[in-house]
Amino acid sequence: MTTHTTRLAPSPTGALHLGNARTFLVNWALARQNSWRVLLRIEDLDTPRLKPGAIDQTREILSWLGIDWDEEMPLQSSEAHHCVDAMRSLADIGIVYPCPRTRTDIQRALSAPNAGEGEAAFPPELRASIACRPFDRLASNWRFVCPHDEVDFMDAFAGPQRVRPADDVGDFVVWTRRASPSYQLAVVVDDARHGVTQVVRGADLIPSTGRQLLLYRALKLKNEPEYTHLPLVRGGDGRRLAKRHGDTRIVEYRDRGVAAERIIALIARWSGVGGVEAISAAEFAQHVRLDRMPRGDVTFSPEDDRWLLD
Repeated sequence: MTTHTTRLAPSPTGALHLGNARTFLVNWALARQNSWRVLLRIEDLDTPRLKPGAIDQTREILSWLGIDWDEEMPLQSSEAHHCVDAMRSLADIGIVYPCPRTRTDIQRALSAPNAGEGEAAFPPELRASIACRPFDRLASNWRFVCPHDEVDFMDAFAGPQRVRPADDVGDFVVWTRRASPSYQLAVVVDDARHGVTQVVRGADLIPSTGRQLLLYRALKLKNEPEYTHLPLVRGGDGRRLAKRHGDTRIVEYRDRGVAAERIIALIARWSGVGGVEAISAAEFAQHVRLDRMPRGDVTFSPEDDRWLLD
């Protein structure tokens, strides 16, 4: 009998807010319903953006909400040497290459300004020679040679998905100029090493799933995870919930006297469990169902904020 495993993978670049708390809570609830093993993995590779004390606060807030885990993995940064091994494998077959190009260089080549929050697509004409060369972890960025293939996968919530990473981002970064693996590579290597079979996260990461599946296959890793991409929580302007929409940090609501059960009740309403004023994480796990969850994104409104503080 296969033991399924999921992971809670917060990044300590800031405090947990209502949007990512919802994703973590649904992930945890699905795990407890289906007897999945739950890992906690702190993804701390984005060192320039790490906030002092954020790691301890993340653990504390998850526990305060009633979310537990079966095992905590070492900090992602402490196991980056496994990604070095993966990079050597990719270099040996000639599908990664060092690239000194900056984001500005890429934008100039496209003759277009940065479109916003997304990554500018890397045009094939800027690709370096793809001849096999030894991996040098200090040699600037390394990019993955992105094939023009479509990547298909079945999402447990969003249904059949088809993405084309070559159109979305082109040759994407797998090793950074800070001599550390990129998010895309580290997630694949660590999920495979930790035996993760279930990945539950926000729908904004569907394009990343295409890149990660390409890496799974290039590295010949077995047992690709099943993916469940959930609707996002957005602000009134339609953009993903963030600092620009006010202080929606869980720690801020807690410090203002809001009970965890009240916060979970709001998340329950967003997740198709209505009519509750307060509910624990354990009760939420008993009632939430993917097939009853609203399909569209959720808007966090001023009324929601007032309801929490009422």
